[in-house]
Amino acid sequence: MAATTYTNWRKSSRSGGDDNCVQVATAPDTVGVRDSKKPHGAILEFGRPAWEDFIAGAKAGEFDI
Repeated sequence: MAATTYTNWRKSSRSGGDDNCVQVATAPDTVGVRDSKKPHGAILEFGRPAWEDFIAGAKAGEFDI
């Protein structure tokens, strides 16, 4: 499987001004996540349905501790 090329990396507006966060980029069928401190490092890639489930869970407070 060919690697997806992501070009539209962004981070949360709530992350503050430093580089201690994750960045997210989208492609038609996938979402990529990377460490902002290592932009040329590994990318975690998720299918759209899995990412949408994660976002819904975060908004619902499923991961709050």
